[in-house]
Amino acid sequence: MELVVLSGKGGTGKTTIATAIAELADNVVKIDCDVDAPNLYLFYEGKNIEKENFYGNKVAVIDKSLCIDCGKCEEYCRFDAIKDNKISSFHCEGCGTCTLICPQKAIKLEEQKGADIFITQTDKGIISRAQMEIGSDGSGKLITELRKKGKKYAKENTLIISDGSPGIGCAVISSVTGSDGALIVTEPTKSGLQDFTRVAELCMHFGVTILVCINKYDINQEISKEIEDLCSKNNIKVVGKIPYDDTVMKSINELKPIIYYKESSANKAIRAMWKNINKTINFRRIIL
Repeated sequence: MELVVLSGKGGTGKTTIATAIAELADNVVKIDCDVDAPNLYLFYEGKNIEKENFYGNKVAVIDKSLCIDCGKCEEYCRFDAIKDNKISSFHCEGCGTCTLICPQKAIKLEEQKGADIFITQTDKGIISRAQMEIGSDGSGKLITELRKKGKKYAKENTLIISDGSPGIGCAVISSVTGSDGALIVTEPTKSGLQDFTRVAELCMHFGVTILVCINKYDINQEISKEIEDLCSKNNIKVVGKIPYDDTVMKSINELKPIIYYKESSANKAIRAMWKNINKTINFRRIIL
């Protein structure tokens, strides 16, 4: 079973909640699909047991021994990646137009390293994660590879929790497809409501079961009610409403999951939410 934690925008508390429910569930593999800003591993002491280079993109390279400086590649490049017969790897999109137009066949596409993929063994199980190269694109291919690597360590009764990227782009699509459920973390603001609507529509398109968590619901109860009404209208279950709690910031600063702060109101709300999630999708035993 795989549960992906999503948010329509950044800063909603997605990773805090993903880490918390990973602690509450038994027998978990964690996948950090937020490759642009991976920070799930920061909450754990661990050791990298696998490392692999990821090549997701291609860039054009000119063989100077064949080039006749005709300038056709620069003329036809739509990304302004070629100037004075030199190719900028930062601007090249690897489309291959220059390789087709070059009369001397002096240009070829070469694979470019985009990230390092790590399998990290922690005292709380496996984390599949990536560290991207500077300027690299967090593509869906990388997310797919991370999920594939993580699933190798998942046994029959293992729950996989994926911490997805914010938004609705390619990385999110790759995180959602094939998942058993999506927990969308939203917040009661106008932008939060708008972005929630978009990511919910994405999940509906791929036929993924949607669950909703309204984080900091009490900072604007009017918009929280709008979110609940929207969910009710679309037969989407709100499984959790987490109050604003200063202890969450303390847990982030101390790199300690919020569920270990016993007096925290957020902790209590997340524990109640996990019970609701478990009832809805029938996950395995809960550790309370």
